[in-house]
Amino acid sequence: MVRPYAVTGGRTKPGPSGVRFDLIALVVADDGGPDGPGEALLGPEHRALLALCRDETQSVAELSAEADLPVGVVRVLLGDLLEAGCVRVSRPVPPAQLPDARLLREVIDGLRAL
Repeated sequence: MVRPYAVTGGRTKPGPSGVRFDLIALVVADDGGPDGPGEALLGPEHRALLALCRDETQSVAELSAEADLPVGVVRVLLGDLLEAGCVRVSRPVPPAQLPDARLLREVIDGLRAL
């Protein structure tokens, strides 16, 4: 078993850009990402996450569970993959930008009335 700090090289924050990954952020492998030599420089944990993302779009929490790694480690590794252009991340919509529940209920009621 490898200690989490060894996997991340002692880092606790993802990348120099300080990007933050929510647990429900969706991650997908980017087809335009580096192949061959660029991908060869990635560690085995990076490649495992990338393989999981290639199969299907997954959340950060799902990747952590599937790779059997702590969420903090997955966030750091995803930061590396994002900077290398290997993955794309879709961040969740902030609650303030979601439609009002009252408005949605009125729309549903209107559709039922049809």
